[in-house]
Amino acid sequence: MWPYCGSVYRFLLTPRWWAINLFALVAIPVCVLMGSWQLSRFDDRVDRHQEQREQSSAEARAEARPLRELLPVTQDTVGRTAAVTGRFDTAHPLLVPDRTVEEKRGFYVLSLLRPEGGGKALPVVRGWLPGTADPHRVPAAPEGEVTVTGVLQAPESQHDAGTPGALPEGQLGFVSAAPLVNVVPYGVRDAWITEQHTQRPLRPVPPVAPDNTGLDMKAFQNLGYTAQWFVFAGFVVFMWFRFFRREAETAADAALGLTPDGPEADAGLPCPSAEDAATRSRSPAGSA
Repeated sequence: MWPYCGSVYRFLLTPRWWAINLFALVAIPVCVLMGSWQLSRFDDRVDRHQEQREQSSAEARAEARPLRELLPVTQDTVGRTAAVTGRFDTAHPLLVPDRTVEEKRGFYVLSLLRPEGGGKALPVVRGWLPGTADPHRVPAAPEGEVTVTGVLQAPESQHDAGTPGALPEGQLGFVSAAPLVNVVPYGVRDAWITEQHTQRPLRPVPPVAPDNTGLDMKAFQNLGYTAQWFVFAGFVVFMWFRFFRREAETAADAALGLTPDGPEADAGLPCPSAEDAATRSRSPAGSA
């Protein structure tokens, strides 16, 4: 067997393999880092979900706190029981159509409470009724000064609206200060509470967790992205070894003379021996 002119693995020093190795060295840590980050986000949501369950259980037994102590609304204050004293604005009753409670479609009954001593009004969801939004089915809001307790909620956004587009007068797409400032001639807080002890026939609206918290669909998307990034990292490793093995086998075959059309010096072509060179020099062609 002829000696090799160089190592079978000299192909690793070619520019193409420098690029392949550099890509693998960058891609694998990036994929692992992104997968770990997505997993940490899922873990945070699991922890937050557990905290919300514990908080809900504690809030059911806790006394209501003044609203001013819970503002501004944060992830820590959403879900806490708030109390505020004032008078309902009976001149501007509002309904929020196409809202589902316990898998039944209906509408929220919304009233604005103007606190004593002035200040911005607070939206209060006094309850929910099944069916189509109809103001004639709604009991009137209490008159005079009242103290209202309810679970503090973050403002909704347009994607929470059950009915997109224009609505009849007296109806609102979502509960937030943004649409309310166009309905009433005074300021409105960008937060709301849902009463849990309602007038008949109103039913209480269950409080909801703020967006991007708890075990919602986005949480499981994070878990899916975690698996995806780790699969990408494994795929890069698999393809690198596959290319490496194929290239090494090709170079070894070329070094043994099994692939006459294989790579040249980079793959390690065999060197001619001195005896073979002498034989060629004594051939008729060499004499000529």
